[in-house]
Amino acid sequence: MPIKVQDDLPATKILESENIFVMSSDRAAKQDIRPLKILILNLMPTKIETETQLLRLLGNSPLQVDIELLQTETHTSKNTSPHHLLKFYKTFDEVKDNKFDGMIITGAPVELLPFQEVDYWDELTKIMEWSIHNVYSVYHICWGAQAGLYYHFGVPKTMLPCKLSGIYHHEVLNMHHPLVRGFDDAFYLPHSRYTGVDECQIAKHSELEILAISKEAGVSVIANKNGRQFFVLGHAEYDRDTLAKEYFRDINKGENPRVPVNYFPDDNPANMPPMTWRSNANLFFTNWLNYYVYQQTPYDLNDLKD
Repeated sequence: MPIKVQDDLPATKILESENIFVMSSDRAAKQDIRPLKILILNLMPTKIETETQLLRLLGNSPLQVDIELLQTETHTSKNTSPHHLLKFYKTFDEVKDNKFDGMIITGAPVELLPFQEVDYWDELTKIMEWSIHNVYSVYHICWGAQAGLYYHFGVPKTMLPCKLSGIYHHEVLNMHHPLVRGFDDAFYLPHSRYTGVDECQIAKHSELEILAISKEAGVSVIANKNGRQFFVLGHAEYDRDTLAKEYFRDINKGENPRVPVNYFPDDNPANMPPMTWRSNANLFFTNWLNYYVYQQTPYDLNDLKD
């Protein structure tokens, strides 16, 4: 089933070339079905690339999904054209009076800063507080997950000895949890970060449950037991070449990055990386949409309760 976006969003042509059903606004208006309203707060600098990655996964379900793209007003993106942002993105003031079935908060390349030193931190905390009362379920990614755990539960982030970059082996700790339904006992997930969260800090909060962990990458998937918040420290949405782009970008900046773990065959950056996380990436998002958005939210979003 389709995702509904503005007709001329750049991601549309890419997704249609992959046979992912993207529905025009006009066609969607003629369907007698309420689409799921999903808000994406895109904090990544490469906004068009991130839009495409997320829409690809959100479009792989039997549900009609109505997407709103959100940007921060207190931070000016340097890597996305003002025209694109003005045309396709809204600010918090433009959406705060609405309610949404689901919301995604992406990662951001600000991990080395204390949370309070991020220039849009105050705005982000307002959005996260607003989400408690106006969004049924929120899916946080990477730094967005760390920010959400810190704001909602006081869980601090911890500095890692070096950047965690690569494709890491994970174990599912609760095979019966709907978010990981259909997963194998073990799965792979991309990570690209300098910070993480400590398992002991999560254990202090009875509301939280660790769903997946990695010996190398640590705690990776955390759920609020009420189903209203999920925190994924990896990047299931990444494309095959996303880590490669980051690696070569750092090389070109004169840095000396480590080759991403379990990524390039024979650790040779000249080799094309195999995509070993596609199936569970789709499961992450379809399970979230199905079990925690579609099956839980009321038909009339005005009936949404805290």
